[in-house]
Amino acid sequence: MIVRTLAEAEKTERRVVAENGNWQSVRLSLKEDGMGHSFNITTIFKGTKTHIKYANHWESVYVISGKGKIEMVESGDVYELTPGTIYLLDQHDEHYLYGGENEDMVVACAFTPPLSGKEVHDENGVYPADLD
Repeated sequence: MIVRTLAEAEKTERRVVAENGNWQSVRLSLKEDGMGHSFNITTIFKGTKTHIKYANHWESVYVISGKGKIEMVESGDVYELTPGTIYLLDQHDEHYLYGGENEDMVVACAFTPPLSGKEVHDENGVYPADLD
């Protein structure tokens, strides 16, 4: 059994902050934990816009607090994100993720395959397939 707290993980290298300052992610479970997925608590900072396309991963995202929106690049569809909303990126969907106008948005994210913990978005918004 593995037990760890968000507060503990925030004080380790499991806390990753985007170079552009748009988000921070605390990676509570990673590939090394052997679960077949990874699980993060991520804060999308208010007033930000982040380009993302997980070409090598599927992601499920549940909004815990705050507000934001997601804009799908291909269709142009925009979805409001509020607490209790989940979105599933089941087609490696290219999108823009926006923090709220007046508040940060906190989300829980699960990735398959699992993240190793070293990932950062490249110039196309993609995480590499595997860093181990």
